[in-house]
Amino acid sequence: MAELRVEELSASTIVAVNNMSLKPGQERFLAPESYAIAATVVNPSTSWQRVVLDGDEVVGFVSANFDPEAPQEHFRSVLWRINVDADDQGRGVGRFAVEELLSEARTRGMDHVNVIYEAGTDGPDTFFRRVGFTPVGETEYGETVAEVRL
Repeated sequence: MAELRVEELSASTIVAVNNMSLKPGQERFLAPESYAIAATVVNPSTSWQRVVLDGDEVVGFVSANFDPEAPQEHFRSVLWRINVDADDQGRGVGRFAVEELLSEARTRGMDHVNVIYEAGTDGPDTFFRRVGFTPVGETEYGETVAEVRL
């Protein structure tokens, strides 16, 4: 593995993000990439979208939003999406992406980052706990709300 780095999502990397593969069963926990990418258009000043590169290869994608004015607390500093290509899962790519996200949150003066996800077999709960998120509640739809305090 070359040294990992993050870069802003761009026209030259968006196709690679859309072509990332998932392990069997993971697709049910993931909304289409176009939803996450649309967030940049809707909230360009608060959206943070990055690709994770291993050398010149896109191996991951992370999307977050930082909006201290958001009406709901769990949307003020939130990880919306994290994808790691199936062939690159288990190599530390996701952990690296979360560390970069937490660093950005600190830079923006946030004191925590939330993530909202659906629990279930093959779901992201184990990963989020491993990288430091702790469940703190549920949404009105029964999704888990977890946070990392900074």
